[in-house]
Amino acid sequence: MSRQGNYSVVWFKRDLRIDDHQPLLQALQRGPVLCLYIIEPSLWAAPDAARQHYDFLIESLRDLYRSLRDAGGRLHLVSGEVTGVLERLYRQSPFGHLYAHEETGNGLTFERDRAVARWCRAHAVSWHEIPQFGVVRRLPARDRWQQRREEFMAAPPVAAPAHVPSVVLPWSEPPPPLPAAVGLSDQTVPLRQRGGRQAGLYVLHEFLSERSNQYRGGISSPLSAPTACSRLSPYLAFGCLSLREVEHATRSFAERLPASASRQRSGLQAFISRLYWHCHFIQKLESEPSLEFENLHRGYDGLRENDWNSVHFSALTAGRTGWPLVDACVAMLRDCGWINFRMRAMLVSVAAYPLWLHWRPVGLWLARQFLDYEPGIHWPQMQMQAGTTGINVARVYNPIKQARDHDPRGHFVRRWLPHLRQVPDSWLFEPWRMPEELQKRQGLEPGVDIPEPLVDLEVATRLAKQKLFALRAQPEVNAAKAAIIEKHGSRKHHPGRGKKLSGAPGQMTLDW
Repeated sequence: MSRQGNYSVVWFKRDLRIDDHQPLLQALQRGPVLCLYIIEPSLWAAPDAARQHYDFLIESLRDLYRSLRDAGGRLHLVSGEVTGVLERLYRQSPFGHLYAHEETGNGLTFERDRAVARWCRAHAVSWHEIPQFGVVRRLPARDRWQQRREEFMAAPPVAAPAHVPSVVLPWSEPPPPLPAAVGLSDQTVPLRQRGGRQAGLYVLHEFLSERSNQYRGGISSPLSAPTACSRLSPYLAFGCLSLREVEHATRSFAERLPASASRQRSGLQAFISRLYWHCHFIQKLESEPSLEFENLHRGYDGLRENDWNSVHFSALTAGRTGWPLVDACVAMLRDCGWINFRMRAMLVSVAAYPLWLHWRPVGLWLARQFLDYEPGIHWPQMQMQAGTTGINVARVYNPIKQARDHDPRGHFVRRWLPHLRQVPDSWLFEPWRMPEELQKRQGLEPGVDIPEPLVDLEVATRLAKQKLFALRAQPEVNAAKAAIIEKHGSRKHHPGRGKKLSGAPGQMTLDW
């Protein structure tokens, strides 16, 4: 392989920054680098990809381009499948080393990375894959996972390189393709967060200094959650910020708070615990890639798959279930690309129990709705809420009770469902029960302005739980839980350096 040049390729993926970027720093220790981002048509044609993801990506790449330019480097954007791009580059300008972060993505990126590994072996190119956060490759069991995760997170974030000597791509590449050119629709999400590291740093600073005192107690209600939650999730999902730098910044800020700021410190401790669960859930998909497609507990195969109801699914995705809080959440997702965790859990619960929909198609729809779609969190959460992990207590959310608990005056529902703004509080969460005379007085047409619920909530939920618990009670299904707990179960509930935080959350409270 004497033809190989004296430079390395740094392949950016879901790590769109130069701060705390070990692959870039290690490659620079060898000499000049070619910084590369590849827009892969197969990924954007996948059923979990959406226009909002692409728009956020392009905004983030612009920020990355500027960061590299300011350090004397250059980012090259190339369209094509990865092995084809690497082959073309190698033929025109051979290289000996490829650097990238490990990625726990969807099934397509998993197979893509295996193909890249084969290509590297065939060309005697050394591929250096480096962990990005506390997820461990080839982990046999969870016994020592927490310790390894904490050791990784305890290391200080590495600074951005001051100078990036760069190699120029040996061909001229056109600008990034428009969304339609990669098969994406023209549907935009008008109120979504904007991409890029600078936007992420602003949100981080704003959360730590101003909004974190709302975090504990504010993240459950859809009214308070938009400001109480950190709103950092898309910047972590795309790697504009590293998880480690966010945790270190949070700990440092909390240590500087005065003794009187106990509420804010408590909120920051709770937020740090969510960063722990971030890695905990991604480790599940890393250790079991098939759970994106199959029930984690195979004893649950056939539970819902053969009962697919397209009418129920269409009504859910259109925000026409008849339960106002559910439909309001769908409306908010359509405009914002985000809702808080409790409302996400409620949506999946409603889909899985009263509507009796299989989690996989619902999960693909929600993946497109969530700007912060992170496969390693998304798919384990889908299965956990749908009750197919075999090791979690079934979490069934009543959408009427959730509305009364978290939107008692109906402000959230009325904001996102304008046709219900004139409905009195007493009927707001069950408007189909409103007397016909009152409906007419309000100018509401039953079945049009007020869709009737698709099913009787109480009856359908009870039947769904009976089916689930009857399956769980079978001896062979119950016996298979032990192997799942050994591979995926959390050994401890506390995220921090060997000390237990008071009130550390369980898995259900994962949020940003």
